[in-house]
Amino acid sequence: MARLSLREDQWVRIEHLLPGKLADRGRTGQNNRRFVEAVLWILRTGCPWRDLPLEFGPWNSVYKRFSRWSVCGVWQRIFEELAKDGDFEELYLDGSYVRVHQHAVGAAKKHGNQAIGRSRGGLTTKIHAVVEGLGNLATWTLTAGNVHGRRRCTNGDCRQGL
Repeated sequence: MARLSLREDQWVRIEHLLPGKLADRGRTGQNNRRFVEAVLWILRTGCPWRDLPLEFGPWNSVYKRFSRWSVCGVWQRIFEELAKDGDFEELYLDGSYVRVHQHAVGAAKKHGNQAIGRSRGGLTTKIHAVVEGLGNLATWTLTAGNVHGRRRCTNGDCRQGL
């Protein structure tokens, strides 16, 4: 690979959070770094999975592994680890509505609440985001569209409420 997204110090910081280490039970993951670089390439370019360059491996294998890690919460653990470095002298809370397609209602709730609410604008979901002083995302959550942002704050500390 000619150009990598992660520097060596960034890789060392998240490497222990990834499944497939030699100490883990079962078959170890093959080349976790190449896989993470493949996911970052997809995110950076916005291309469909099928357009993933062959140097990252078969696109379908990369997608399936990405999906498994999403369900297991690996990406969430990585985000939480990297968000610890924030400048928390100031916090900013913001919320954005996202329209929900009419066919999304009634889907099986395999992974808990689907965060769909009915409001004046129709079916909506609301993304609540807390941004630290330097503008980096500190934490976020999804609620039904009819939930007000202040309800997510507890004791004046929005970071704990999310």
